[in-house]
This record gives sequence, C-alpha cells and structure tokens, in this order.
Amino acid sequence: MGEGEAEVVQQQVWSRETMPKVMKIISTRLRLPQRDLISLLLVSSSLHRTLVSSASLWLVVLDFHEMKNAGDRLLAALALTRYHHVKQINLEFAQDIEDKHLDILKNKFAGALQHLEHLNLNVCQKISDKGIEAITAVTPSLKIFSIYWNVRVTDVGISHLVKNCKHILELNLSGCKGISDKSLQMVGDNYQHLELLDITRCIKITDRGLQHIMAKCSGLKSLNLYALSSFTDEAYKKLSLLSNLRFLDLCGAQNISDEGLFSIAKCKNIRILNLTWCVRVTDVGVIAIAKGCTSLEYLSLFGIVGVTDKSLEVLSEFCSNTITTLDVNGCIGIKKRSREELLQLFPYLKCFKVHS
Repeated sequence: MGEGEAEVVQQQVWSRETMPKVMKIISTRLRLPQRDLISLLLVSSSLHRTLVSSASLWLVVLDFHEMKNAGDRLLAALALTRYHHVKQINLEFAQDIEDKHLDILKNKFAGALQHLEHLNLNVCQKISDKGIEAITAVTPSLKIFSIYWNVRVTDVGISHLVKNCKHILELNLSGCKGISDKSLQMVGDNYQHLELLDITRCIKITDRGLQHIMAKCSGLKSLNLYALSSFTDEAYKKLSLLSNLRFLDLCGAQNISDEGLFSIAKCKNIRILNLTWCVRVTDVGVIAIAKGCTSLEYLSLFGIVGVTDKSLEVLSEFCSNTITTLDVNGCIGIKKRSREELLQLFPYLKCFKVHS
C-alpha cells in the first residue's frame, strides 16, 4: 500500500471510528463554549465538516468576551451560514472592535442580524455614535442593549438607537458620561415598556431627565442610579410611580431624605434596595420602607449614621420572613449582636454586616 493510500485509509478510520467518539465527548460531556467550537473548526477538514453539520452544537450566540481581534472574529463568524440567525452577541471587554467593523456588518451582513435580540458592547471604547448608527440600522429586533462605560457615545448615538430599535426592554448606559437629559427624553418617549435602566455615573443627567423616565416608563422593574449625587427629593418623589420596581440602587444619593424614602415605600414589590451613603436618611425613612416594602430581601444602610436599632426592630416586625442580606456597616447607632440574636430578628438572614 502506497503512502497516499495509507493516508486515505487513516482518514476513513478517523471519520468512521474516531470522529463519532470525539463528537460524543464534545456534545455530551464537555459542553464547549461557542468560542472553543469555532477554534475546533480549524483542526481538520473532516472535523470542520462534521461540526458544521451538527446543528445541535451551535447556539444562536456569539461570545467574544475579552477576546483579541474581536472585530475580525465577529465578521468571520457571521460569514458562516450557521450564524445567519444569531440572537445574542457578547463583545464585553473585547479588544479590537471598532466602528469600521460595525459598518461592515451593516453593509455585508444585515440579513444575519435581523433576529439579534441581545447586544453587549460593554467597555468597547473604540465604538462611537457612528458605530451605534451602523449596528442599530440592521438590528430591528433588539431587546437588550448594553454599552457600559463608553465615553464616546453621546445623545446622537441614543437617537439612532431609538429610531432604529423599537423593542428595547433593557438598556444599560452605565458610565456613558456623554449622554444627557436629551437621551432620557428620547428613551422615555420611545420605550414606555422599558423594564431595566442603568444610568450609573451618567453625570449630565438632572432631575428633569430622571422625572421624565419615571413618568413615561412606569413598568420599570430595575433602576440603577448608583453614584449620582445631584438628584433631589423632587425627582425621587416620582419613584412612587414605579409600582413594578424590584431593584433600586441609590448608592451615593446624598440629597435623598426621609421624604424621598416615603415615596419609595409605595413601591411594594421592591426586593433589593441599596441606600449606601444616603447620609440624610434617618430611622423615620427606613421605618417607612420597612412598613411599605415588606418583600425586601436585600437592604444596605451602609454609612448612614442616622439609623439606629429602631429601624432594625421595625424591619424585623415587617420584613423578617424575607430579608436575607442586611448591611449596616457604619451605622453607629446599631449595636453588635450575636448570630443567635440576629436570627431571632431575621430567621432567614444569610449575610449581616456591622461595624467594619
């Protein structure tokens, strides 16, 4: 048998005997991430053919989290028919993804993106308003859009989003310091069914923008206002409109007072409430929260010196069956307690932080 014939025989044995074993391991034991499956395509032509023909292995997800050359990898992946109905693309912390790549997507792969529902561009610092214009022009089914910590995106980029993507339910603009009240005006007017909004450290936003969102998007379930210290009680009063709210982060809201908490207390469905460093709050406000938000599971009062054991007692009376995490670090008016004493107050408590 010649060398060429021997190689053919080896390929046949590989395809007939070895390949089924490899595929069984890949499909049932390893459950490889999509990025690893894409790498396996390069091992051999026979493995490439087998992998491509195995539809069950390929999710409609492209994950390039923290990967280098992410822009080129994304274009290469979308060239495969397997991804012509992709529903989720994750480029969080990905490197080498730029406006030019999104422009190519618009011009060459528009058909492949018609069903995209979830796009994560978190910390993609080279993406600007032009990139947002390009990608949103070909993603009409988008429901979840996240562009955390991008200082190049402005109100112009958000205008393209609201113009092209009519079905957004979750929007993460955390750290996008270039957006202003104008963006929230557009978001409120176009996404009245919005369920999640994160505007952490969006420092140009004022009471006016926040009030507009709460008036228009009354179905919000999650609202993150972390590290926004300029809002006043006038804005916080509108929180009472959010009857479906389950998550609220007000860490660093230095202007909120007990009056603001009275409005939050009307949000009966809140599960997670972060009041860290809300330094104007006292027992009066926390007691209102305890009596109104009886489904609380997580509460942080970190750094609030105006809170005492009175708050703990009322929280125990109204929320003892739900609270699992309670942070009172820096609340000098709350005394230390043993584990047994804490469990008497909150029998389902898993995490309690005090006097660090």
